[in-house]
Amino acid sequence: QELPEMVLLKFLRPENTPVPARPTPEQLSNLIKTSLHYPESFNHSFHQKSLCLVPVTLLLSNCSQAVVDVMIDLRHKTTSPEALEIHGSFTWLGQTQYKLQLKSQEVYSLQLKACFVHTGVYNLGTPRVFAKLADQVTLFETSQQNSMPALIIINNI
Repeated sequence: QELPEMVLLKFLRPENTPVPARPTPEQLSNLIKTSLHYPESFNHSFHQKSLCLVPVTLLLSNCSQAVVDVMIDLRHKTTSPEALEIHGSFTWLGQTQYKLQLKSQEVYSLQLKACFVHTGVYNLGTPRVFAKLADQVTLFETSQQNSMPALIIINNI
């Protein structure tokens, strides 16, 4: 009686299988790219109407392959005296917080309104954006890296 030949078994893992790795804080702070779209300068007659409303679009781009939970907070104010001297203060009208979910590579456009009561140069770059991977259970979203100052000039006509 002949014994069957012994064959060595090899277990192979395909090379393209992603290994779930915990994203680094740097990766988490770059999940969402933001950009503000608004006129460079805006003319308004403050004598006719004391409030100047300017439409601003906040564009949010999910840079990851994952679904991301996003929170936008418009209540953040620049409090340093230097910044107020240079840019002055303005108010975002309407809703001050937004929560949304962006699919992989999705771009979302949020329509905002900025309200000014004086002429001057203002920094619209005040929205704070937080994000976390939708499938992760964390108490805190990671603050997304803020872009450069977004300056607008308000003129009186």
